[in-house]
Amino acid sequence: MKTYLTGEFADKANVTIRTLRYYDKIGLLKPKKDPENGYRHYSDKDFVTLQRILAMKQIGFSLEDIQLLIIGKGEEDLEKSLLLQKDLINKKIDYFSNLKISIDTVLKTNKSGTLDWSKFITLLNHTHDDMVVEQYINSNNLVIRMNLHDKYSVNKTGWFPWLYSNLNLKKANQVLEVGCGDGSLWKNEKKNLRHHEIFLSDISEGMLDSARNNLGNDFSYMKFSGESIPFKSNYFDVVIANHVLFYMNDLPLAISEISRALKPDGYFYCSTYGEGHMKEVRELAEEFDSRIVLSKEPLYDAFGLHNGMSKLKCKFKDVHLHIYEDHLEVTDAEDLIDYILSCHGNQRERLSKRITEFKTFLQNKIDENGYIHITKECGMFECKNK
Repeated sequence: MKTYLTGEFADKANVTIRTLRYYDKIGLLKPKKDPENGYRHYSDKDFVTLQRILAMKQIGFSLEDIQLLIIGKGEEDLEKSLLLQKDLINKKIDYFSNLKISIDTVLKTNKSGTLDWSKFITLLNHTHDDMVVEQYINSNNLVIRMNLHDKYSVNKTGWFPWLYSNLNLKKANQVLEVGCGDGSLWKNEKKNLRHHEIFLSDISEGMLDSARNNLGNDFSYMKFSGESIPFKSNYFDVVIANHVLFYMNDLPLAISEISRALKPDGYFYCSTYGEGHMKEVRELAEEFDSRIVLSKEPLYDAFGLHNGMSKLKCKFKDVHLHIYEDHLEVTDAEDLIDYILSCHGNQRERLSKRITEFKTFLQNKIDENGYIHITKECGMFECKNK
């Protein structure tokens, strides 16, 4: 494979030597270094990595985001990289098309002398250029977290099949899932749902797009929060909230809204975690750098296995807890790093320049026993509406 010195590579790629040196410094694009003379040599495959960096930068990703998305991933798959870029560019084109339509609508009402402020607010909501990037990162993080569980769980039933098996849907005509994510709960169950009207909601348009792509048109998709359900009272036979309630800004309001939307004796199913869930991940991150905090506020404190029953009993009866027995045995340091980087704390800032060192640290832990044992504490509350 042909190699290029820094100046030649910069000329061919039409970037500055200063840019390449900066990417090298932050570990984003590191050439091979000749140990004898110190010269840096780039390869043809480095053009693939550089192209993805520049394309994602143009789409709106920060260098920090790009670094954490591609670092340590080995050789870039060209087709996969280009298809991803194409998808993101199409989303960006849709964003600008919607923005242009909103601007034209406001201009028309303004010319008539009666500016429609509701249209202007719509324009304001469309003028957030980080939406495509944010939606991709959220969706990517969800996939990463689910993949770790799918790949290393000892319980081979799987979380979503187990969850679905505990739902009483036989006589449920109207069903609502609050916070549906990418629709994983329903992926393999569509054949059993012909006589049900199922509404999937999420606060993220990106997640709803993923659910549509995964499930098709057999479901109704709506963007709203569990704290404000736009349906009449006593409408649903079943409401489901899978790992969602602890994200609510006003949990008592969300519980009240769900109860209102449910029929009397309608079923509510909600899942959550316990205090020990994935504790080894937190402990490993803190052992490597005591400043790392993976979650600013533990989710289980807001709504967890230990306090969920008491929070539900104000609106629901016959509250029962089903525990999902499982743990992880992780054998690949890179998969664990991806999971840690997908969390909501300060780990990106602390690890961005130490990924290689952190990978070595985790691999040594794996080599001690052949795998890293990770505790899982999760379950589902089943209850009836009062």
